[in-house]
Amino acid sequence: MALVEVKSVSKRFEGAEERWAVRGVSFSIASGETLGLVGESGSGKTTLARMVLGLTPPTDGSIQVAGVEMTTANSGVLKALRRQMQPVFQDPSAALNPRMRIEQILAEPLYIHSLAPPHAVLRQQLCELLRSVGMEESALNRYPHEFSGGQRQRINIARALVLRPQLLVLDEPVSALDVSVGAQVLNLLRDLQCEFGLTYLFITHSMPLVRYLSTRIAVMHQGELVEMGDTVQVCEEPRESYTRALLAATPVL
Repeated sequence: MALVEVKSVSKRFEGAEERWAVRGVSFSIASGETLGLVGESGSGKTTLARMVLGLTPPTDGSIQVAGVEMTTANSGVLKALRRQMQPVFQDPSAALNPRMRIEQILAEPLYIHSLAPPHAVLRQQLCELLRSVGMEESALNRYPHEFSGGQRQRINIARALVLRPQLLVLDEPVSALDVSVGAQVLNLLRDLQCEFGLTYLFITHSMPLVRYLSTRIAVMHQGELVEMGDTVQVCEEPRESYTRALLAATPVL
């Protein structure tokens, strides 16, 4: 059974000029796999991710996560469901509260969901979580500005994992990082997927990145899903001209 089922989802934004950000998109994500969502800026990738997370309501269509229909669920059901899916955003600096120590940042989701154990046990859990993302436990007493961009993204990933979710929505998680640091974070994500049994929705504009991390690839263009298939098939035998253009835009080293 699929962990995520998206059926004919559309999103229209009202304003001076009506605009469809997403139109008629359908896909599923099986438990334990990585679906790479790729396309140029403005193609609707992030809007689609926000709808999957329940942060933006769709105009039309159905979104099911772990068998729960999100478009009709009440706030209590949605809060419980959000424990099972967590985001990792593009800018690690903007995603961390600069006034909070790392221990407070990591513990906050547990307090929100009334899952925090006694302090001594909690601190031990947070230490183990930091070690799993390659950070020292001494980081707990420090503030976000004391870390590099790559370290801040590791902290973001640790916060996403603290509730032990099934699904991580990774929205351009390495685009704000240096290439070498980004590669380390991608390798970390692969290791964590095996360790924690995670499912990923990986959003990027980079074909090499999506090819490296994804089981399957979905290509978006102007709000529509134009191609989807196995990673090797999409990258080596693309059917759509837009997919071929994305591949052709990738530098060959």
